[in-house]
Amino acid sequence: MSDVDAAEDWLDSWAGQASAQAARGVELSRRVAALTGSAEGHHGAIRVVVGSAGQLTRLELDDRVHELSGPRLAEKIMAVTRSAQANLSRSVAEEVRATVGVDTETGQAVLHSFEARFGTDQRESRR
Repeated sequence: MSDVDAAEDWLDSWAGQASAQAARGVELSRRVAALTGSAEGHHGAIRVVVGSAGQLTRLELDDRVHELSGPRLAEKIMAVTRSAQANLSRSVAEEVRATVGVDTETGQAVLHSFEARFGTDQRESRR
């Protein structure tokens, strides 16, 4: 095999790997876009669902919340929302592991993005 043939083989291999990594990145994006996070609090009286970007998509309150003052209810809703976002982040970390890997540049960027937005520590999720 000549040096030219070896170089062509190397280039073909590199291009194939780059194409496969790009496809895994697209798959990760698709999977993350479909994710939600949910949590509940105050003995199930407060239920929250957040979308793939961490935004509140559903808030359910039952009559037990009437035992809370307005400020306390707001505090509980915010805490449950943060829990739902943390659950979302854990799901995102699972998808990163399953697609691009946590040690890739793409994986690190996605994990960092969720950690920065929601203040969650993804190091535990990387294990």
